[in-house]
Amino acid sequence: MRARCAAIALVLVLSSSALGWDEVPVADLLKRAESAPMGERPALYVEIAERQLKAADDLYNTGKVDDARAAIKDVVTCSEKAHDAAVQSGKRLKPTEITERKMSLRLRDLKRTLNFDDQPPVQAAADRLQSLADDLLSHMFGKGK
Repeated sequence: MRARCAAIALVLVLSSSALGWDEVPVADLLKRAESAPMGERPALYVEIAERQLKAADDLYNTGKVDDARAAIKDVVTCSEKAHDAAVQSGKRLKPTEITERKMSLRLRDLKRTLNFDDQPPVQAAADRLQSLADDLLSHMFGKGK
């Protein structure tokens, strides 16, 4: 009976995540990340940064440039927090580096779709994420290891 209940619960959890029912708001994720153990923070901050990057893309597409710039700032801030938590804990260095590098590429792609006046903040964010990813690489494979 206990195994059957566990199997049903597992099916419900998997189906709810597949349907998007467990979509936690960014504000709640941010609160969870701030209070999480250091080893779990990189994954949470990276997820927030990815969501904010998608939101920034959507906001630029709808013409809400000021809101999009704020979302880009959030991407950089959360990426820096993910970087710092990964370095301090020594956990999730590689996935954090890979995700930050991918987000940097997505920002560069986004920049190419924007007006000339809107491009510098996005380029600066892409450069910052690239430098964070490079720093994580040096922590993983640098001298002294």
